[in-house]
Amino acid sequence: MNKLLQRVAFGVAFAGINFSTATAEEWRFNNFLPETRPESAQLEQFVTEVNEALQGETELKLYSGGSLGLPNTDTLRFLPKGAVEMSLMWANYLGRDAPALSSVVVQGTIGSIEEFEKAIPTVQEIYEEEFAEWDVASVGYVAIPMLSVSVFCREDPVHTIEDLKSKKLRVWARDQVEAFTRLGVSAQIIPQDEMYVAMKTGVVDCALYPALYAHTVSLQEVSKYASFLYPMASGPYVIGVAQDRWDATDDTIKAAIKTAADDLWDRTNQYEADYQRELDAREKLTAGGIVWGDDYSDGDRAAFVGAVTEIWAELAEEAGGNAPAYRDRVLTALGR
Repeated sequence: MNKLLQRVAFGVAFAGINFSTATAEEWRFNNFLPETRPESAQLEQFVTEVNEALQGETELKLYSGGSLGLPNTDTLRFLPKGAVEMSLMWANYLGRDAPALSSVVVQGTIGSIEEFEKAIPTVQEIYEEEFAEWDVASVGYVAIPMLSVSVFCREDPVHTIEDLKSKKLRVWARDQVEAFTRLGVSAQIIPQDEMYVAMKTGVVDCALYPALYAHTVSLQEVSKYASFLYPMASGPYVIGVAQDRWDATDDTIKAAIKTAADDLWDRTNQYEADYQRELDAREKLTAGGIVWGDDYSDGDRAAFVGAVTEIWAELAEEAGGNAPAYRDRVLTALGR
């Protein structure tokens, strides 16, 4: 079924695309994150380390910010077809084609670094198994910081769920829509690259977003107020290569990629400084004009976490297949 879906959806789409500019010695690495993101800098270092190890025999070239025109939601379709040699992947973007991936780690359900560190090995195992079903080899990981998610608002200070009920809220995932709806808040998914305009024009009144990354999308230009709502752990980004391509790759190239990928994971799988980075980000945003308000209360935070935890179970059942088992494996790793 997976392979049939790939052929139908992308047989026509990629038939007319000419990738002749890439030689056999160049590996195009698709990175959907903007160049301004810290993860992109880490990926640049990964690419540099691989290229230095290979000494020009094969060269990785990073294409950031979606510059290749490949939608991140379509990665499981274009990567096995050879549209690029390597791509960054994030499970939460791939739920349309692989529904079980959306319920491995539902953001907001893991509330501490200690819990998250228990879950990471199991999450990586699940990702490898699931991506293998799509003929994609998982060859590396990039850890995502333990983020603090805040509510940024255009015109009014909002720091209670009750006040948020009168606002239109931008979110980025279905589980967030379902959780906020359960709490009586009107939420809609708006892609990151459309969020700035949606806030500026009043399509939404407020936006859910991590303060650490708010400056990368100029959120301070269209928001006047912000307040912290909940901590958020996310499954890591995965670096993927088509399985047949990986199987045919020279052992020297594999070794260079593996070594650089291990270094990349060691550099990013660090969480001790996350809170200080959050405080620094808030300070910069305040200097940019945002008024940082009181945090949402412990009661509001507990209400959100309770709602999203219920949604996690429902989404896993709805996705079917391996999704409930994946959720159980993560919960077992968490000790719940």
